[in-house]
Amino acid sequence: MAPESDAPWKQPWFLVEVFALVNLGFLTLDIYLAHSANGFRRSAEYVPLYFSASAPLVLLLVLALRRCWFAVWKDVGYLVGWAAILMGLTGVILHLDSSFFYDRTIRSLTYSAPFAAPLAYAGLGFLLLLNRMVDDRTRDWAEWVLFLTLGGFGGNFVFSISDHAENGFFNPLEWVAVVASAIAVGFLVTPLLVTVRRQFIALCAAVLGFESLIGVWGFILHAARNLHGPSVHPLANLVWGAPPMAPLLFPNLAALGMIALWRLWQLVPRSELV
Repeated sequence: MAPESDAPWKQPWFLVEVFALVNLGFLTLDIYLAHSANGFRRSAEYVPLYFSASAPLVLLLVLALRRCWFAVWKDVGYLVGWAAILMGLTGVILHLDSSFFYDRTIRSLTYSAPFAAPLAYAGLGFLLLLNRMVDDRTRDWAEWVLFLTLGGFGGNFVFSISDHAENGFFNPLEWVAVVASAIAVGFLVTPLLVTVRRQFIALCAAVLGFESLIGVWGFILHAARNLHGPSVHPLANLVWGAPPMAPLLFPNLAALGMIALWRLWQLVPRSELV
């Protein structure tokens, strides 16, 4: 870990920790909207809702007490991290326990519960474990964070195809999210395969900035569609209309990737700066 004398916001591990707990908190709203579509038909659907509402508060408490009780911060992080991973993997199985297992077709996969959505929990859980198992001053830490960012954009690519396939890509602009996700994957995988210079790291940062703009634009388009939805009730349009939070995955993942690129930038050997 970085020296404790440094301000927390100057330490990459702290930024990743805040990223994880904030995202767990936002999943509360996402889960509520998603599971409201069937009125929380199964009682198990409340489990991720309660977990997302309570886990960030626990993580925030132990983060505030980290200087005094480092072991508590570490152990609680392990507990929440493994719980999040278990919840994510269990959610994938439960989401696939639908018409997909009976029909095993692309159509049944597209129109069933989003099978990969619970993996967001697994990704956040791995971030919490990473922050406790790998020194954030090392290249390994930065590359693992970048790898998880890459996995997120890979998931975005799948979501962009499956979600927009529901209406047969009626609006050609719906392909933008697919192409943008593919571009992010192409650029972010490179630093994991070869040693790159600062120029390429800066280029990757510019690509992530572009991804953020795409996400904000997508959010505006989704919100506009829901505001003019078929129902007179705004909540019904949010639940049944275009998922409002989905496009925000782009700037969200871009923020995580920026942390990894920042650390990689700092670790470029002086001999490679020229």
